[in-house]
Amino acid sequence: MVRNSIIEKKEIKNGLYVVSTPIGNLDDITLRAINILKKSDYVLCEDTRVSKILFRKYEINVKLTSNHKFNEKKNLSKTISLLKSGSIISIISDAGTPSISDPGKILVQECIKNNINVMPIPGPSSVVSAVSVSGFSEKFFFYGFFPEKKKILEDDLEKLSKLNSSIVLFISSKKFKKTIPYLKKNFSGRKVLICREMTKYFEEFIRGDVDKLDLFDFELKGELTIVISEIESLKNSSQKLNESDKRLIKEMIKKLSIKEIINFINQNKKIKKKEIYNYCIKIKNED
Repeated sequence: MVRNSIIEKKEIKNGLYVVSTPIGNLDDITLRAINILKKSDYVLCEDTRVSKILFRKYEINVKLTSNHKFNEKKNLSKTISLLKSGSIISIISDAGTPSISDPGKILVQECIKNNINVMPIPGPSSVVSAVSVSGFSEKFFFYGFFPEKKKILEDDLEKLSKLNSSIVLFISSKKFKKTIPYLKKNFSGRKVLICREMTKYFEEFIRGDVDKLDLFDFELKGELTIVISEIESLKNSSQKLNESDKRLIKEMIKKLSIKEIINFINQNKKIKKKEIYNYCIKIKNED
């Protein structure tokens, strides 16, 4: 029995395996992920209590080691030593793929520095799942969780508002209402999809307009995956100048003509020329 186990382990390379696990429904795990986890010498996870549920279901009898954002740096030296000695180590998160808004990136970077094999075991992704059912552009930008510092958040959202692509955000339901003003300020005129409890029994997809987010009558729990539509999805409807547009006009008004400003603003949008013209005149008069 032991001999067979050794032979089976030789079928896979030594190194670090970044293994995707289900984002909700445990049936979504891949056969390859189960196989790699069973053949691992060690498995690093965020919360052993969460991962034990998955391991019990698929009879994965490998020791779990806690590896979260508060101790991953402390674990680094020991993990690298084990990998250098020829161990097969897998890293998983509570849901989805490690190092994508979850612990893992630091370990991957250190493995690369030490010429240790790093192999992905793809699987469920809340980002791809949300985009696939959004109906928005397949060209998307993944931002992840909002930063704690207000100034960084404001600067980042202003930059994102200029991208002509779908934008994927992670937001805690507890912080959702506080983020609505930021979303309205930067993504006015766009569509939005709010995904909750994806792949689970109570999964919910809420669709609407960013401008009407504060009118949504619903109670949210857990972490939310939010997809903001691309600019072009609104090309057949008239849009309004948002705060980002107004700040941009203030910067351009001293260097460009009103006609040039109108053409620039409407490169990726469809705002009435009269609205842009009137705002330009207003800025000129204020000066």
